[in-house]
Amino acid sequence: MARRKITPPATKQIFTKVKPAGIFSHSDRRLFAITLAVTVVAGIFHNSDGNRIVAFGFAGVALATLASLVGRSVETLGDRLGSGVTGVLQSCLGNLPQLFVILFSLKAGLYEVAKATIVGSILANVLLVMGLAFLVGGIKHGRQLFNAKASKHLALLLTLSVFVLAIPTLTSTLHTPAADHERVITVVVSVLLLLLFVASLPDTLRHKPDESGVAGSALALEAKSAEEHHGEWPLQVAIGILVLTVIGAAVVSGWFVAALTPAIDLMGISPVFAGLIIVAIVGNAAENLVGIKLAISNKSDYALQIILQSPAQVAMTVAPIVVLAAPLVGAATFTLVLSPLLLSVLFMAAIATVLVVADGYSTWFKGATLLALYAAIATAFWWG
Repeated sequence: MARRKITPPATKQIFTKVKPAGIFSHSDRRLFAITLAVTVVAGIFHNSDGNRIVAFGFAGVALATLASLVGRSVETLGDRLGSGVTGVLQSCLGNLPQLFVILFSLKAGLYEVAKATIVGSILANVLLVMGLAFLVGGIKHGRQLFNAKASKHLALLLTLSVFVLAIPTLTSTLHTPAADHERVITVVVSVLLLLLFVASLPDTLRHKPDESGVAGSALALEAKSAEEHHGEWPLQVAIGILVLTVIGAAVVSGWFVAALTPAIDLMGISPVFAGLIIVAIVGNAAENLVGIKLAISNKSDYALQIILQSPAQVAMTVAPIVVLAAPLVGAATFTLVLSPLLLSVLFMAAIATVLVVADGYSTWFKGATLLALYAAIATAFWWG
């Protein structure tokens, strides 16, 4: 197929569909209805003696739709406060549902599930979601070109963050003199990552993602907002919905984790597989769909930025916050010491990300290869 040059559209050209008039669009109302319905059903199953697998499934769907509403609320706040604020809010609030699930897992004593979910959240974005985006985008449009500068920045930022996260595991696995101080090293590493994230906020506000920001460019964030087709929410409405959905996500996360152990026992899968694959996918569902939609719309530049910002934020914010908040949920001994296989696949995913974005184009075959790697990793963890 002939090579085509794809250039980023101007800001005003991103909105290929006119935003609907009124407070809530049809897409908004549909999302509200689905979220309310599945949340009510999840609550009924949680408070009954029904099938635990069904309860787990409904809680997962409810959590995914609530995560989508959190993202939608952040985007509408950005419409009112500016795309720079959107980037910061997305970095700080976009992963809250996932964070709640991990903290509830720690509270339940499911340390390995928590660790696997952190790793799985990164793998799900850079292997599963990016693979699907490349695959469907390539099948529909052929080779898709993108400006590799911002994407390479995010990929390198993710890789360096993964290297920092690996220090507690390496000190323990290599039996260094620091091996007896795993918790201290984990806390220090977490504080350093959070300081790096805070240091990136000014550039995120000014939208300089090629320097130190952990969010996509202003155009990528606006393209994501346009793909969601939300209405013109007033500021007070957006804030109110955000608060309600965050509270709802916290409640449903508790239901989800409560049903996790009985469900995986009935399904015969390992807790590590559940955290690495099932829990990680549920927590990232909202971001995943938008990135794939943008690839289908031939907006590969923006798709890649939206996909890559999420794992970078997981490494720089979610993992450190989990470590620092662990004592508050009765998990004072929690560390980021991973199993050798978890650490290995994390390294593989980070390095693969840098390699596939380095040449500035995507193809369906690249996507298929990423999906094959994800499936192989999932198979390796099926038994634990």
